Amino acid sequence: MKAGSPHNLSETGLDIENPDALVAYLHAQRIVATDDHPEIRVLRGGVSNRTVLVVSGSRPPFVVKQALRKLRVAVDWYSNPERIHTEARGLEWLLPIAPAGTITPLLFEDCDRHVIAMAAVPEPHRNWKTVLLGGDIEISHIEQFARLLGTIHRKSAEDPARAAQIFGDRSNFETLRLEPYYRYSAEQVPQAKAFLEDLIDDTLNTRLTVVHGDYSPKNILIHDGRLVLLDHEVIHFGDPAFDMGFSLTHLLSKAHHLPVHHPEFLAAAHVYATVYLDSLQGIDWREALEPRSVRHTLACLLARVAGRSPLEYLSAEERNTQERLVKSLMPHPPRTLPDLIDAFSEGLSAGH
Repeated sequence: MKAGSPHNLSETGLDIENPDALVAYLHAQRIVATDDHPEIRVLRGGVSNRTVLVVSGSRPPFVVKQALRKLRVAVDWYSNPERIHTEARGLEWLLPIAPAGTITPLLFEDCDRHVIAMAAVPEPHRNWKTVLLGGDIEISHIEQFARLLGTIHRKSAEDPARAAQIFGDRSNFETLRLEPYYRYSAEQVPQAKAFLEDLIDDTLNTRLTVVHGDYSPKNILIHDGRLVLLDHEVIHFGDPAFDMGFSLTHLLSKAHHLPVHHPEFLAAAHVYATVYLDSLQGIDWREALEPRSVRHTLACLLARVAGRSPLEYLSAEERNTQERLVKSLMPHPPRTLPDLIDAFSEGLSAGH
């Protein structure tokens, strides 16, 4: 289902953000004991799902998610709520291949109501996006972030036939990423239209490994010094360069937004790219990946200021500056990620 088309998307009648309704549901499904009246905490911040924490007396805390058909953004943006079951398959796939403790186990799945639940990340924990926006940049976290992504891409590439069978449907990726980020930006920024349309074609024609599709600091919690990855509804079999571009964009955009921490974020971006590429040693598509990663980074840098989901922390002036800088780099993109990082930094210093 393409974004912008709200038709034929099922409604379940259950709103998990209604505490009474959710507790009744958990009792009826025998997920918690009928004499247990758990605490329900709505978790804010996501645009595509209802998400709540359930603190129960009869089992360890867990998180319940329910996909929305109309996303919580300023413009109309629709997506099929059945994507929540792609996330369930993602949890099952990632748990055995990712480093221990980085993926929360799937607990149950309700295909009729488009609901899943997973184990909660233990307290205390911090959201990494919030930590970074506070100027707290730890290289050990950057290295973990890079190795986790590299592990997902490398190990999934060991069995591409099985990965393609499970994650071959890329409709969620098109609805939640290609349309709202690349196609919408192409409409808003005509100078970038040819660049973005060529990149969309290349992306749809590239099928190499499992791609997370939402690899971002906002989907990372830090617990006991370890990164835990959340939100897997855009997972698919495709071009791993998208994950690199999508994630590197967040470090570069924060370098732009927080000039006092500009050197630290740029250094972190260099470490991130280097450790990630090093983790792919021996993969036959590694060399060809880097130029595509550069193009995806440029596209995402533009999409996060001109697409359907702009970065909320960038001011109007910062968005305009980032758009001008990216447009100046698109005609002749750097060949390597370090060159791109340096070019972005130089462009900011020059006041593009």
